[in-house]
Amino acid sequence: MRRTVLALALATTAAAGSAHATDTAQLVQGELPQVTAWRRDIHQHPELGNRETRTSAMVAAQLKKLGMEVHTGIAHTGVVGILKGGRPGPKLAIRADMDALPVTEQVDLPFASKAKGEYRGKQTGVMHACGHDAHTAMLLGLATTLAGMRKDLPGEVMFVFQPAEEGAPPGEQGGASLMLKEGVFRDFKPDAMFGMHVVSSLNVGTVAVRPGPAMAGSDWFKLVVHGRQTHGAMPWNGVDPIVTSAEIISAAQTIVSRKLNIGDLPAVLSFGIVEGGSRYNIVPDQVELQGTLRTLNAGMRQQAIDNLKSIAEHVAAANGATVDVQAPVGDSNPVLVNQPALTARVQASIGKAIGDSHVVETKPWMASEDFAYFAQQVPSVYFWVGSTPVGQDASSAPANHSPKFFMDEGALKVGMESMLQATLDFLNTPAS
Repeated sequence: MRRTVLALALATTAAAGSAHATDTAQLVQGELPQVTAWRRDIHQHPELGNRETRTSAMVAAQLKKLGMEVHTGIAHTGVVGILKGGRPGPKLAIRADMDALPVTEQVDLPFASKAKGEYRGKQTGVMHACGHDAHTAMLLGLATTLAGMRKDLPGEVMFVFQPAEEGAPPGEQGGASLMLKEGVFRDFKPDAMFGMHVVSSLNVGTVAVRPGPAMAGSDWFKLVVHGRQTHGAMPWNGVDPIVTSAEIISAAQTIVSRKLNIGDLPAVLSFGIVEGGSRYNIVPDQVELQGTLRTLNAGMRQQAIDNLKSIAEHVAAANGATVDVQAPVGDSNPVLVNQPALTARVQASIGKAIGDSHVVETKPWMASEDFAYFAQQVPSVYFWVGSTPVGQDASSAPANHSPKFFMDEGALKVGMESMLQATLDFLNTPAS
């Protein structure tokens, strides 16, 4: 029966330029039980960035079983499989991320994570709180489906299983940028690349996509404010870095509200760490501040960084303190830009698979995504798949990265159908 469905889909593809949505649905339905089992297994055994050894071994074994050319150990634990179709055609890459987060799961599931790991020198729970378990399982399912079409499939497909999307551990490199540095596209340069992400802010059955700047670039910044330690009863004998830091934090809020033109594109500047002092009655000699800057435009990014440095230095000087500014710290995720013409084609394909009324054009997402590094190299499209159960208010559902993040497994079917349709349409009718 499965061979009949494959043959029908490919015959339709050859005749009409793409597989009908009903055929795509049948293909996905055939793989769905295994994809669900993979997702649950990966969810129960999550691994932090650059430590995805079990997951990558499972991925590599499945790709080899499918007869693909398989490369392992890219960017520590990354895996790449290359499927060569039986007919001439374009080259397409599809990416899934594999890493979990240092989050202790609070969802009552029979396959809930009980895993522990070390993050920043501390023991922590580990959870797939962002849905990367689903991404990996869905891409394995797509690889299996497309491998079954190998003889009649046009072109070639690279399946990229990426580690450390959430960032490499301190002192290490990782993720998409390291995969590129290590030559993931050296011998296989895709004509296009696709990626997707499950999100709790959308209900199952809805897919969101956006042309142009789609996800913000992110910069991690660090400020160390240096004062002079003294007794808390006699602050005039020292220089207070806590008060200085408070003034810097307050003044920095004017960067977005008063300095940047956010009429067209939004920006966000947030402080996440304030550390200083060791005793309630001692004015310390330094305070460390850390935060994140999110922008959708290179010019706005540089303006915000320059403003942050200027505010920090001038406020510190006005208080008799000094400040060391690192902005950015380490690698920064660039803005994720969806190539507009390709996005229009992918949006049409998704509409064909799940119905046009279920595809929405979203506003920019201020979260960042290191798929953006790939999108800098080749025309790319990244879209979002709803994961909150139908009937539940998605706007109040626990967000990705929450210990209560829950993914309705109906999202697996929607995501696979959307990506499979987009893939078949692209391979059979590549852009001119």
